[in-house]
Amino acid sequence: MTEPKISKELFQPAHIQESEHEKILRPSLTFMQDSWIRIRKNKAALVSIIVLALVVIMAFVGPLISGYTYSEQTTSNASLPPKVQGFDNMPFWNGKQNIGGEEVDVYKQKNVPEGTYYWFGTDTLGRDQFTRVWKGTQISLFIGFVAAFFDLLVGVTYGMISGYSGGRVDNFMQRILEVASAIPNLVVVILMLLVLDPGIMSIIIAIAMTSWITMARVVRGQVLKLKDQEFVLASKTLGGSTPSILFKHLLPNVSGVIIINVMFSIPSAIFFEAFLGFIGLGIPAPQASLGTLISEGYKTLQVLPYMVLYPTLVLCIIMIAFNLIADGLRDAFDPKMRD
Repeated sequence: MTEPKISKELFQPAHIQESEHEKILRPSLTFMQDSWIRIRKNKAALVSIIVLALVVIMAFVGPLISGYTYSEQTTSNASLPPKVQGFDNMPFWNGKQNIGGEEVDVYKQKNVPEGTYYWFGTDTLGRDQFTRVWKGTQISLFIGFVAAFFDLLVGVTYGMISGYSGGRVDNFMQRILEVASAIPNLVVVILMLLVLDPGIMSIIIAIAMTSWITMARVVRGQVLKLKDQEFVLASKTLGGSTPSILFKHLLPNVSGVIIINVMFSIPSAIFFEAFLGFIGLGIPAPQASLGTLISEGYKTLQVLPYMVLYPTLVLCIIMIAFNLIADGLRDAFDPKMRD
C-alpha cells in the first residue's frame, strides 16, 4: 500500500502560510487601479459622473434638437409657458398659465400655430428657452474648463518650480503670489471690462489671472514634502536634470492632489461666472450663460417662474455633481481610505 502524501504547507510557520494566502488572494495593484476600485464603491460619485456626462452631452446636443436658435426672436410668441408634446394634461408642461386665478391656454390666446412647442417656454423676446439654457450651459462649462486648464498649465508649473527651488527663489515667487491673491477677482473683471469689450474673452482673462493661485500653493506644499525623499535624491545622484525630476518623479506623486483641486476649481469658476452674469457683468446679449439667464428670469420671477427655474436647476446639478465627484476622487486617492 502507498503511504498518503502529507502537504509540506502543514509544517510551515503560520506567518509564512498567511503570506502565501495573501499573494494568492490579493493581486498586486497599481495606484490608479486601486483608486478606481475605491471610487467604484462610491455610489454618489458614480451617479454624479453619469449625470455630469448627460449634462455635457445636452450642452452640445440640446441647441440642435429643438428646431430653434438661441438668438432667434419671435415677438408674437413672447412669454409662452412650457409646452411638450404628449403632456397636454400635465400641469406646467401643457402650455397653460394661471392668470387672475384662472388657468388660461396661452398658446391659444396668442394664436400660436398648432404643433408649435417650446419645451422650456420662451423669454420676453420670444426666444426659445430650451435652446438658450443648453447654449448657456455650454458657455459656462467652457469657462470652467478654461479655468481648469490654466490651473494645470500655470498653477502646477509655478508651484513645482517654487517648491523645488526653495530659498530666495521660493520666497520671491511666494511674494508674487501674495500680491496677486490680494486683488479681488471682481476688481480684475471690472478692469478687464474697461480695457476689453464685455464678453466671454474678458471673463476668461479675469478668471485665468487669479484662478491658478490656490493650485500653485497646494502643489508647492506637496513638492516641499517630497523633494527630500529618497527617490528624488537617487535621481539627483544618477544625474537626473531638474525638469526630469520635476515632471518624471514629482509630478506623478502629486497628481492625486492636482486632480482633486482641478475638480473643485471647475465649479468655482462656473459659479463665479454665474455671479458675474447675475450682477450684469456677464456675457452680453444675444449670447447667454447660466448666470445671465438666471438674472433675466429673476426680473419676471413672479409672473414667469419657469424662466429662472430651468437655468437654476441646471446650475445646481453641475455644482453638486462636480463637488460629489471631487469628494469621491479625494477619498479614492487617499491611501488611508484603503480597505
